[in-house]
Amino acid sequence: MMLSQIDDMIQKRVKEEYEIASEARKKGYDPEDKVDVILTKDVAERVVWLVSSVYPDIVGKGIEDRIRELEEKYGFGDWRVALVVAGEVAKQKFCKFDSVEKALEAGVRIGVAYITMGVTAAPLEGFVELKLKQRQDGGNYVSCFFAGPIRSAGGTAAAISVLIADYVRRQLNISTYDPTEKEINRYIIEIEDYHRVITRLQYFPSKEEIKFLIQHIPVEVNGDATSDREVSNYKDLPRVETNRIRGGMCLVVAEGLASKARKIVKFIESHGKETGLEDWLFLRDFLDIQTKE
Repeated sequence: MMLSQIDDMIQKRVKEEYEIASEARKKGYDPEDKVDVILTKDVAERVVWLVSSVYPDIVGKGIEDRIRELEEKYGFGDWRVALVVAGEVAKQKFCKFDSVEKALEAGVRIGVAYITMGVTAAPLEGFVELKLKQRQDGGNYVSCFFAGPIRSAGGTAAAISVLIADYVRRQLNISTYDPTEKEINRYIIEIEDYHRVITRLQYFPSKEEIKFLIQHIPVEVNGDATSDREVSNYKDLPRVETNRIRGGMCLVVAEGLASKARKIVKFIESHGKETGLEDWLFLRDFLDIQTKE
């Protein structure tokens, strides 16, 4: 039997079973009258289906076709596919959103969903929210909230999620994050606390590494509180929403950005000018710091 025949047979059986399940749901014995899982034929459909649980209006607006077009141009799984489609969603090319924040957030979710092939909870439960917050000069900056399930994406995808957030920020000409000295020190002590009392990090960056990253990352890596334990210092900061340890933030900074910096540099060296992300070559200096440690 040819592989194509096997594939056709599997698809036929899946469709038959799906129809049986649909008929069973219609009998009203379950809380829902339809099968929750939608059949999808490729990554593009999985991405849209996954994010549509938060933004149902994106269904049928052409995002799937656009992803396929970009895959033809750049190749399957290329980071540029995620960046470009995220930027277009954020610019509300496919559908309108209630606010600029929601448009940016939807763009990042779509991008992260593509990077993770639409098969993890990271785009919904790992990346949980995006807010526009106020800079010290009165302008706005992007703040990305992460939670523990971002770990399911893996370190590389966690790092790329920040890259995607910066890309959509640039598409809408929003200013960069301007951390204060106390906020930088909060990152340092919080990541140390997380590593010491919550969970050992796979990569534990030094104080100098953390300081350098936070000083240069154009968006704020933020997070929901994931522990009842409070940080040991630098509490009650005006622009930090909680005194409790934010596990998602710690994972993205340490196991994402710090651990996977070399991969990001390689991408930026090849495609930084094309994507407008050349500023991320600051990570070359970060790698020098890592080497000296």
